[in-house]
Amino acid sequence: MSVSRWLSLENWKRGFWSLIRFTLIFGLSFVILYPILQKISTAFKDKRDLYSPVVVWIPENFTMSNFLDAIRIMDYWPTLFNTFVLSAMTTLLTAASCALAGYGFARLKFKGSGLLFACVILTILVPPTTILIPIYLNLKEFTLLGLIPLITGKSVNLLNSYWPFILTSLTANSLKAGLYIFIFRQFFRGIPKEVEEAAYIDGAGIGTTFTRIMMPNAIPAILTTALFSFVWQWNDSFYTTTYLTSSKVMSTQLSSLPYNLSIMLGGDPSKADPFYLSMVQDTGILLAILPLIIIYLFVQRYFVESIERTGIVG
Repeated sequence: MSVSRWLSLENWKRGFWSLIRFTLIFGLSFVILYPILQKISTAFKDKRDLYSPVVVWIPENFTMSNFLDAIRIMDYWPTLFNTFVLSAMTTLLTAASCALAGYGFARLKFKGSGLLFACVILTILVPPTTILIPIYLNLKEFTLLGLIPLITGKSVNLLNSYWPFILTSLTANSLKAGLYIFIFRQFFRGIPKEVEEAAYIDGAGIGTTFTRIMMPNAIPAILTTALFSFVWQWNDSFYTTTYLTSSKVMSTQLSSLPYNLSIMLGGDPSKADPFYLSMVQDTGILLAILPLIIIYLFVQRYFVESIERTGIVG
């Protein structure tokens, strides 16, 4: 085979695989972005555009009334503040407790540690609906192992408050906590033991070594788990609608937005226009994810770097 023919064949193969990669990336991007672009297009449409056969993507009658209605019905700014406080609080507590648990599994060997870690992995696989009822009943009649009734004479109802999220975050049992523990365990296992041994020689204990040596080196894992925890808590509707039935957070406000809109219009909710209700709800969804998009624009570089370092070290 001549050199020119071999080069042409290599160029053909390279171009073919480039086309395959482009097709895959374009297809995945389309699947991810299509719903968002569709919601953006719908949010700026007037009610008349819903029934116009010529309007597909670009509205004929641009309007901001959908945003104004969604903001008013959702009580957007207090809801945004409450959701941010809840997500930030659970993120900080989850990152701290999961880091401590991950360090224990990575460095502190004790009898039954392998079985206990297998149970942690099991929490990733078990659907949350299977354990929802016992958790709900425990929080509704919270006794703290029987200590609270000894003091107050009755149990405490923790529902409709932030206490369920605080307690589950403090005990490394919050949303997706098993995954965060696994990330920290793999990261700490990748750090050389000589670093800890040097600290022990200098007289540091386990607690001092963890807080002053291991945690500063675990910044990539902390960033990864913190961002995942914040986003998942922000978008969570399963636990939030279960524990906070009357509090104003994004998930509860979005779930009740169509009903509240139909009430605001002064009609029977069962007779309201479903297409118009869906249009305003899509606008509310955009308002809900807008803060996450803004946050990602500022932290995307740190997030990508933390993902890469976590994977390399782990």
